Amino acid sequence: MPGPLDGLKVLELGQLIAGPFAAKTLGDFGADVVKVEPPGTGDPLRHWRMIKDGTSVWWQVQSRNKRSVTLDLKSPDAQEIVRKLAREADVLVENFRPGALEGWGLGPDQLLELNPRLIVLRISGYGQTGPYKDRPGFGVVAEAMGGLRHLTGEPGRVPVRVGVSIGDTLASLHGVIGILLALNERHRSGRGQVVDVALYEAVFNCMESLLPEYSAFGAVRGPAGSAMPGIAPTNAYLCADGGYAIVAGNGDSIFRRLMGVVGREDLANDPALANNTGRVKRVEEIDAAIGAWTAQRPVADVLAALDAASVPAGRIYTVADIAADPHYRERGMLAQVEMDDGPLMVPGIVPKLSATPGSQRSKAPALGEHTEEVLREIGLTDSQIGQLRARGVIS
Repeated sequence: MPGPLDGLKVLELGQLIAGPFAAKTLGDFGADVVKVEPPGTGDPLRHWRMIKDGTSVWWQVQSRNKRSVTLDLKSPDAQEIVRKLAREADVLVENFRPGALEGWGLGPDQLLELNPRLIVLRISGYGQTGPYKDRPGFGVVAEAMGGLRHLTGEPGRVPVRVGVSIGDTLASLHGVIGILLALNERHRSGRGQVVDVALYEAVFNCMESLLPEYSAFGAVRGPAGSAMPGIAPTNAYLCADGGYAIVAGNGDSIFRRLMGVVGREDLANDPALANNTGRVKRVEEIDAAIGAWTAQRPVADVLAALDAASVPAGRIYTVADIAADPHYRERGMLAQVEMDDGPLMVPGIVPKLSATPGSQRSKAPALGEHTEEVLREIGLTDSQIGQLRARGVIS
């Protein structure tokens, strides 16, 4: 079944995380993604973290539904090939430092002259303008600048990092949104445009009330451990077996049911705790009541009691829990890739579309697997391809 982006041609010039994740998301929903990689070495992500059969297993997540072409972008021959590819493309994705494309003669101004319908997604640390634009920017730095790192961890301790590249991923998703918005505009105007996504801005966009609270009250929110400041009760509570239950009892009626489960009808019926404002003032007392109850029971019993009372709660999953969970499996979130030595489990596709769902049409490509195929599609002959290989432009 064709996906909603079937027929969309995407040219990916980025590497590692932010740009490729955006292109991967488009590919999951039917786009034809041509990924350009350096000859010989390829995208560095091929060699990051845990390696199986010479390639990172992460690669199978990030590069499914793509075709790999090797091009040395510093070569004028390769630059001309990119121009030919861009003439036929709907979307170009890149996440180099600002100015890199322009230095190769491949800046958006030049490419939009060749293809006025082209949409160019540019993801960088600080954006294409501003006093910081030329600084090197990685996701972890953007997470700090965007306000996230200051909020993580325990008060008075070193701010901790989220254990995944969340800044890159947030920027990728904002980039996909930008592409879809630009495609919609192109339907009306026939014109492409540039989508400029800064890593730090994508993080900052998710900081909820951080800035208006500072503007109105001078409040500088800090880390709060496992709680959520200003919303009560919601926390992680230690259970008798050493595990933790995450409990979100911050709705007014939910709070009353929660207090009934933990045997504190006095708190459930206290008028001062009937809304969030009152509960925030006495959050330590409420947390203590919940914690005293969970401390006497294993996690499974805690969650069963709360589920019976329709109180949102859950345990903290490890990846082993995820891999064994029937809900993950039923929702198609535990997909598989067939490797030479057997199946490899990878995340499924999000979001779920009822009429035109995404699909995993091909596993991640070997380096340069589709170079000749793609070059022939834009009119190069076997002789020309051989000459490019002899000069090291492709591998």
